[in-house]
Amino acid sequence: MTPVFPRSTARITLRRLSESDLADFQAYRQCEELSRYQGWVPQPDSEASAFLNEMASAELFQPGIWAQIGIADGSNDKLIGDMGVCISADGQYAEIGFTLSDTYHGKGLASEAVRETISMLFEANDIQRVIGITDSRNIPSIQLLERVGMKLASTDRAMFRGQDCDEHTYLVERPL
Repeated sequence: MTPVFPRSTARITLRRLSESDLADFQAYRQCEELSRYQGWVPQPDSEASAFLNEMASAELFQPGIWAQIGIADGSNDKLIGDMGVCISADGQYAEIGFTLSDTYHGKGLASEAVRETISMLFEANDIQRVIGITDSRNIPSIQLLERVGMKLASTDRAMFRGQDCDEHTYLVERPL
């Protein structure tokens, strides 16, 4: 089952990305501090526009394929971030990742978006858990994952952008 968008909470809306989001998308995706622990890197407008067009119509939640959904300000639909979601190839779990414009940090909006995404994933799929993987140095991400009820499951050595690091895997199980 594919979730229906838009999906709103008190302050945010999860929705499809679109080419009209380009300026807002680029504003936060060009921030070096935000990209430090992300799997993506800043890209030129032409590549970002193509990506937004692809995500606007991509079939979501296909096993083994990452997809991005937008996080918009619930009051005006302005794009303020995005959520990456990938259902495992075996359909047992989903991995999430998130980016929120630094202008909106510290207001609980990312937590709200992550909670809603987790709920949506459990409703739309038969997955058994949702995981989030973060660099052990990314304290804000760790705090957010813990705040939404995810538990530290493991810490593993990894190589990220050519550097050795420790990655924490957090998870939440499907509610009974």
